[in-house]
Amino acid sequence: MSQQQVEASAVEPPTAEGATEPAPRSHREIRLVMIGLVVAMLLAMLDNLIVGTAMPTIVGDLGGAEHLSWVVTSYTLATAASTPIWGKLGDLYGRKGTFLTSIVIFLLGSALSGLSQSMTQLIAFRAVQGLGAGGLMVGVMSIMGALVPPRDRGKYQGMFAAVMALATIGGPLVGGFITDHLNWHWTFYINLPLGILALGFIVVTLKLPKVRSSAKIDYVGAVLLTAGITSLVLITTWGGQQYAWGSKQILGLAALAVASLIAFCYVEQRVDEPMLPLGLFRNLNFSLVSLIGFIVGFAMFGAVTFLPLYQQTVQGASATNSGLLLMPMMFGMLVVSLVVGQTVTRTGKYRIFPIIGTAVMVIGSGLLSTLSTDTSRFTSSCYMVVLGAGMGFLMQITMLVAQNSVELKDMGVASSTATLFRTIGGSFGVALFGALFNDRVTATMKERLPDQPAGGKGGNLSQTSPEALRALPAPVQDAYHHAVSNGMHTVFLWGAVISVVAVAAALFLREVPLRGAGKPSAEQSMEAAAV
Repeated sequence: MSQQQVEASAVEPPTAEGATEPAPRSHREIRLVMIGLVVAMLLAMLDNLIVGTAMPTIVGDLGGAEHLSWVVTSYTLATAASTPIWGKLGDLYGRKGTFLTSIVIFLLGSALSGLSQSMTQLIAFRAVQGLGAGGLMVGVMSIMGALVPPRDRGKYQGMFAAVMALATIGGPLVGGFITDHLNWHWTFYINLPLGILALGFIVVTLKLPKVRSSAKIDYVGAVLLTAGITSLVLITTWGGQQYAWGSKQILGLAALAVASLIAFCYVEQRVDEPMLPLGLFRNLNFSLVSLIGFIVGFAMFGAVTFLPLYQQTVQGASATNSGLLLMPMMFGMLVVSLVVGQTVTRTGKYRIFPIIGTAVMVIGSGLLSTLSTDTSRFTSSCYMVVLGAGMGFLMQITMLVAQNSVELKDMGVASSTATLFRTIGGSFGVALFGALFNDRVTATMKERLPDQPAGGKGGNLSQTSPEALRALPAPVQDAYHHAVSNGMHTVFLWGAVISVVAVAAALFLREVPLRGAGKPSAEQSMEAAAV
């Protein structure tokens, strides 16, 4: 696609062949397909949350505690690295077949993980599971983009926000129940009936035009992009944890990431069918929502990681139902996302929502930066609702704008790119916030307890359980609570600062008409009135 075509697409909806809008679908048909899509999305989001709860039991059974982090890292790496590849495969060879393949691979990895007899086997099979998971989220979003015009997409996408809230809250609960009443193997086997249900609904209800492409897969680009993404994820996973930020391992990974991504950009400009067409980034809206998505992932995963820690250690909340601790934030995100989706469908206007959302996200992060040892649970919950509301304005809109900025033939690439930026943003958020948090906690402990050995060990929060804290002397507990509060202040203050960048990006978004706007069929008009 030439630069002129790309610029034109930012002004008016594409009309080229391959960019034609989906044929009108009945509301009933879309709802049936949505059952399969929602279940598939639930699979992708639940897995890590359920498995995380069962990890102590798994380690006790299989041993190999020194490799514990790789159970999560192998899954995360495979998911992130395969995400853009799944998106491109869907564009080239058909979204339905590609999506079904990703579900089958995910279920195969789940079954093998449940059968694991050693930690090495579990790590390998989790990587297989992650490969399938990379196609689940991308498949859901790109199929939605192929089924429903952007103007009508809002009234369905609110369901995905509900799934996210359900997974975040229910994942730890389900994981705890399975671990206590069944055994850890069922944390993986639980995926099988759900996956089979999703497969059945997709096979029977999803009807998409068959796609046959003679284009060759960009294998070199895929390898280079995988190497770059893998290096970035390992940097954010290992940096400050297993290796110092200035260590040769981290610096070597950084060099590999830079070299791989530069080489990737070089290759993509010279192949007929690039893995990720760089011309998409000439579209201003696409580039801006990619940046906003990165920052949303940055803020969201930072909050999800550190808020339960504060609530358990400082406010004394129970760790048993840890998913419930995030309910206020998820409630704010869910309600706002539903309202925004319906409003976009009704009005066709969306530019104001990213502006409001990023601004509210700044306010929410600023409020959370004021958390102290005296903050009540009610007050902190209200602050979480504000942050969740900000994310609710953005979660579905960023994907909507990204998909509306490209031709229909690139829907998979647009969906995978938006998902990838949010994923990488989350990885960077956890790594950067974790470093800031631990540095602040360690400094505070040394200030308050300069002569006690506990002061020097207080920064390693990942090794300190709430139960162990309650066994410490009162002065150490008090110092620890202040240290955690100071760490939260640093994390969310920086979160607010970084979110200001998202506000600036949102201000430059253009109100490009949503494809399908103002042209509903008679059947769609009747259904819209019924809804």
